[in-house]
Amino acid sequence: MTTGRIVVGVDGSEPSLEALRWAARQAELTGDALEAVIAWDHPATGWPAVGPAPVPVPPPGPDPEEAARRTLDEAVTGTLGGAAAASTDRRTVQGPATRALLDRARGATLLVVGARGHSGLKAALLGSVSHHLAQHAPCPVVVVRPTPTPGPITP
Repeated sequence: MTTGRIVVGVDGSEPSLEALRWAARQAELTGDALEAVIAWDHPATGWPAVGPAPVPVPPPGPDPEEAARRTLDEAVTGTLGGAAAASTDRRTVQGPATRALLDRARGATLLVVGARGHSGLKAALLGSVSHHLAQHAPCPVVVVRPTPTPGPITP
């Protein structure tokens, strides 16, 4: 029996894959449904307006929505595999990642995201999706930090 929904942000990066693994384990423990979300937007060059009225025309090249869908499918299948991947709901949402995740988190029991590992001044200057989500999400948020790689032990 499904009791709720866990939303996890996935962009194909290693931190997001760690968040996906964590969210899948949590969903297994709680019986919640797992929803993997990827956000996409048109390239920064924007859509040129053509004709007498501004009509958006997609830029030439690969379809960003299809690329995002492919990235999400590869991440879920490659990271979870088998039954866990098959039972994961996948959402491809147009717009900035922060907005997409806040919207999908409505009604969720938990929102899970990976941390890029920036801290201090660099994080303050770059902004932080996970920080913004932790402050504004309509449900509890788990930020999965990178697993530290153990270094050599020195006597």
